[in-house]
Amino acid sequence: MTLTHDSSLIWFVLVYGMVMLMLGVWFSRQIKDSDDFVLAGKSLGPMVLAGTLLATFVGSGSVTGGPNSIGYMHGFMPAILISMPVGIIALGILYMIAPKIRAFGKYTISQVLEEKYGQGAKSLSALIIILAYVGIVSYQFKGMAFVLNVATGLPVGTGTMISAAIIIFLAVIGGMMAIAPTDALSAFLMIVGLLAAIPSVLIAGNGWSGIVSALPPENLTMTGSLSVLEIIGYMLPFVFLMLGDQNIYQRLASSKGEKSSQSGLMIWFLGMLLLYPAIPFIAMVARSIFPDIAPGMALISMTTVMPLFFGGIMLAAIVAVIVTTGNSYLLSASTSLTYDVYVRYFRPDADSREILRVTKAAIPLLGMLAFVLLQFFPTILKIQMTSYLVYGAGITPAVLGVFLWPRVNKYGGISSMVVGVVSTLGFYIPFGNAGAALAIPLAVMTLVLVTLLTSKPGCCNIQTEKV
Repeated sequence: MTLTHDSSLIWFVLVYGMVMLMLGVWFSRQIKDSDDFVLAGKSLGPMVLAGTLLATFVGSGSVTGGPNSIGYMHGFMPAILISMPVGIIALGILYMIAPKIRAFGKYTISQVLEEKYGQGAKSLSALIIILAYVGIVSYQFKGMAFVLNVATGLPVGTGTMISAAIIIFLAVIGGMMAIAPTDALSAFLMIVGLLAAIPSVLIAGNGWSGIVSALPPENLTMTGSLSVLEIIGYMLPFVFLMLGDQNIYQRLASSKGEKSSQSGLMIWFLGMLLLYPAIPFIAMVARSIFPDIAPGMALISMTTVMPLFFGGIMLAAIVAVIVTTGNSYLLSASTSLTYDVYVRYFRPDADSREILRVTKAAIPLLGMLAFVLLQFFPTILKIQMTSYLVYGAGITPAVLGVFLWPRVNKYGGISSMVVGVVSTLGFYIPFGNAGAALAIPLAVMTLVLVTLLTSKPGCCNIQTEKV
């Protein structure tokens, strides 16, 4: 079947957009200082916290990259095998360290790393975080452009520019105070939209037997056409981004208290159990109906063959998570640029209002950089995995060392960050996913070995060390 756009779907997108805009403006009125803008005044309850965690992590990377693209290219089971087990492990670790994260109460991961490893770690981590998050923001622009293409026929290039403008604007006006509650609404819409779509998707694919008969035989196996090394290469960046993601840490630090943060994580886990199987299943069905489209279009394409109401709700749900994820990562990257670069090196005596102005000014600057970066990657999945791996190998081992291994020292932490980034450039970019399976283990081994070689047993205080 040929994919054609359905202009009726745009009305669902427009209604969602107007609701988000009004909510953003409403909540932006409550912002008084940088604490409100970045950490929502530490006021998030369990439901809002769970919603914003879910909407942030299930963004364009999931509905156009990750589980969606893998489900389309390789089948349902490989996508589940890659995402679900590691997601459960990551959530278990985050649940265990959530009280410590909130107790730290830092604005950025770089500030956490500085507390343990010193100023050198802060500077290096800020650079890694900004680059990785700009990459993540960039494919939100393209994911939204795919939506506009299906709903209006607008060329993807033009849609990318429009999408960038929308996401940047929404990030500027509200910060975390507006992002968190709109995230919660978007997450609810995503769960309803995807689960309600499954019966319509089965009908569109002529039932299970019709779907199976139209798929390549390897797409019905446990690993699809992926090797074990490639599966590991997809797994590791996903779980290590999740374990060290500054967005997640900022949201846990924004919660009302320890019970709220841990309850929010549990509700987030339940939401992921619903969403993560639904995404690759629908993408797999899309392969049986549209065998020749770009993998990133799989979920979006199915909205054109469903009844209008269900297709419109699902498309609005896809827009919801793309926009909220773009907003969140833009805010997080801008926070790093402001606190870890501007305040640290240029204006250490800046007051809260100045910091707020600079953070807002940094958002469009980084948004434009994300748009430029997008031009150098052929697919959403490629830029997604590159961004995940740069962050997962360069940041997460050092961050987990702070919360899980008191003995870790500045030499081990900084060495792991350097090795993580260098090995990503050396292995993943030329060798793809097989290279990803090497970069993260090397960073972890470096953290452990260098720490053991340069510290004495019992050296376990969390303190600032100058580099």
